[in-house]
Amino acid sequence: MTSTPDDAAERHVPVLLQRCVDLLAPALGEPGSVLVDCTLGMGGHTEAVLEQVPTARVVGIDRDPEAIDRASRRLARFGDRFRAVHAVYDEIEDVVADVVGAPVQGVLMDLGVSSLQIDETERGFSYAHDAPLDMRMDPTVGLTAKDVLNTYDERALTRILRDYGEERFAQRIARAVVRRREQQPWERSADLVDLVRASIPAATRTTGGNPAKRTFQALRIEVNGELEVLERAVPAAVDVLAVGGRIVVESYHSLEDRIVKRVLAAGATISAPAGLPVVPEQDEPYLRLLTRGAEEAPAGERETNPRSASVRLRAAERTRPTPPHRRPSAARRSPAPGHRPTDRPHDPGETTR
Repeated sequence: MTSTPDDAAERHVPVLLQRCVDLLAPALGEPGSVLVDCTLGMGGHTEAVLEQVPTARVVGIDRDPEAIDRASRRLARFGDRFRAVHAVYDEIEDVVADVVGAPVQGVLMDLGVSSLQIDETERGFSYAHDAPLDMRMDPTVGLTAKDVLNTYDERALTRILRDYGEERFAQRIARAVVRRREQQPWERSADLVDLVRASIPAATRTTGGNPAKRTFQALRIEVNGELEVLERAVPAAVDVLAVGGRIVVESYHSLEDRIVKRVLAAGATISAPAGLPVVPEQDEPYLRLLTRGAEEAPAGERETNPRSASVRLRAAERTRPTPPHRRPSAARRSPAPGHRPTDRPHDPGETTR
C-alpha cells in the first residue's frame, strides 16, 4: 500500500506525546544519545523526539512491515538520526547489540494496537468493519484470529476471553463459537460481532459500547502473544539502559500495566531483608521511579483523543547497573508466535510490501 509522510501524521495522534518527550529528554541531552522506540507504529513519538531533542538518535522497532514502511517515509527527513528495525520488541537486546553496540539512553513503549492496524480494515482488528479474521501485527507470519476460533477448544477460548478481555460472559461466548464452527468455519469479523451480541444478555448490551470490543481485544492479545512478549521485553529494556537512562511505558490494559509496574517497582526497591542495620550495596535499588503510580491522560486529551482514555503511563531512571543476582534469566526470551528471529534491519529506502 502506497503512503506518504503526511498520511501517517494525519492518521495517528500519539497519546501523552509531550509528556513522553519531557520524561525522556533529560536522558538524551548528550550528542549521540540513543532512544529505542520499541513500538514505532507510524512514528509520532519518534518524530517529536527527533524534532525537540536535536542531540538524539532513534532506533525504531516494529513487528508490522507496513508500520516500518510508513514511519520510514515519514521520518526520512532526519537521515541517519533514525533507523527502523523489523523485529518484535522483546528482541531489544539483540537490536541494541547489532545496531548501537552500547547501552542506550532511553526506551519508549506505547503498547497495544496502533491506529494503523485499526484503520486498515482488511487486517481484521476492528469490530466496526467486516473483514477477514486476521489480527496479526505482522501479517506475514503466525496464527490468525480465524485459526484461534477454529482450532482452540472451549476451555482455552474461555480462558482467553476471560483473562485477556475481562469478559463476564466468556464461557457463553466460547461455547457459541465452538457450536457455530461445527456448522461453518469462522472467516469474517462481522459474523463474530453478531455472535457475541447474541450471546450477551440484552440488559447488559445497553452500555459500554460495542459488546464485541472485549472479545476482539482478547483475540488480538492471544494472536500476537502480547503479554508473553511484554513479560520478556520490560526486563530486557531495563537491561539495555545506560546509567542515567530512562524508560517510559504507556499501557492500555490492566494486565499490561501490572507487568510494567512489577518490573519497575522491583528495580526501585531494596532487595535485602527488612531490619538490616546497613543495606548491602548489591541490594540497593537500581531504578528511580519518575511517576507517582501510573499517570493518566488529562481530561482535555481524553476528550479529543479517545484512545487516551485508558492509558496508564509509568517511567523510571536507571541509577546504577543491575546487580547480577537481580538480573532476569538470560533464557527468558523466545520468539513470539510465528515470529522469524532472522528478521533484519529495514533500509528506509526499501518497500516492505
